[in-house]
Amino acid sequence: MQAAVKREAIAPWNDPRAVPLIRFEGVSKRFGDFTAVEHVDLAIHKGEFFSLLGASGCGKTTLLRMLAGFETPTAGRILIDGQDVTAVPPYERPVNMMFQSYALFPHMSVADNIAFGLKQDGLPKDMIKGKVAAALDLVQMGRFAGRKPHQLSGGQRQRVALARCLAKEPKVLLLDEPLAALDKKLREATQLELVNIQDRVGITFVMVTHDQGEAMTMSSRIGVMNAGRIEQVGSPVDIYEYPGTRFVADFIGAANMFEGTAKGGAGAVACPELDHDLSVQGAPPVEAGAAVTVMVRPEKVRIGRDRPEPGLNWAEGVVSDIAYLGDVSIFHVRLASGRKVQALRTNLHHGDDSLLTWDEPVFLGWHPADSLVLTR
Repeated sequence: MQAAVKREAIAPWNDPRAVPLIRFEGVSKRFGDFTAVEHVDLAIHKGEFFSLLGASGCGKTTLLRMLAGFETPTAGRILIDGQDVTAVPPYERPVNMMFQSYALFPHMSVADNIAFGLKQDGLPKDMIKGKVAAALDLVQMGRFAGRKPHQLSGGQRQRVALARCLAKEPKVLLLDEPLAALDKKLREATQLELVNIQDRVGITFVMVTHDQGEAMTMSSRIGVMNAGRIEQVGSPVDIYEYPGTRFVADFIGAANMFEGTAKGGAGAVACPELDHDLSVQGAPPVEAGAAVTVMVRPEKVRIGRDRPEPGLNWAEGVVSDIAYLGDVSIFHVRLASGRKVQALRTNLHHGDDSLLTWDEPVFLGWHPADSLVLTR
């Protein structure tokens, strides 16, 4: 969490004077009749841990491969540190790429794998030795320098692949689903480790992932992609708390969506699913009669046997499903309209007699400030 606070405090993207390290300007990529990436404009700043997040086929990997130089844009251009690299081959770009498969040479030792790219660049032996040692130290793999890849665990191979990329000191490190091959517990531990390493080296990381939790944990900012376009760019907090579109709200985490009609001014949305109006705070001005969606996250919704206090949005229904996850329980409540609403409740105490059960009548309540109005 400290890293997230630090990243948010720096926030060069909020400084109009800051010059981005990477720019995509009107970039599109078509494969025959299929458009994989459509007119992407994107700026990434030096020192960022930036994630491209989206479902399979949304264009995120194609965008990363164009940045690496493995694909050429059909239209638009890509700049790195002020240089137009659109037509520059991969080996002449100031980037390095860590592949999902790690792509380690099986016949080489850990140290030789890391040294390979440095030897290709023709660096002196003493310099190569020093860079390899520093890279191994950075990923805490010094005692494994003489081992072959098959003698390492998945997590250790991932560290070697990272060390090999960092040893060349690129301006930009590209990561294609870097943690996909790891089990859940190791993946979660490695997420924070990668963030700490990136903080120490200061290299700009651009990562592709379909894992929302991974992107939220590791990123300074996230670009959410859908059908070849960037739907929204923002910090994890911005993306989660203030999604700009219904797609982003629905894609990131769980969300309750209520369809309604704006009543004009600020503060009320007519909602047929509830049989009464929803109150909202801080909503953008919307013309009366306009169709809108009101989003509220499950953790903002209080659930209980008593009617919520005046001033809160509310709904009444019956518990239809309960998902017990240990630390929290997720309640699915069926309203009289047939609509289901999710509410999340933290399990604070052992053997809590107040826990709700299936088919029990309940009330839901949430604050108007937690109701976000989406117009698209």
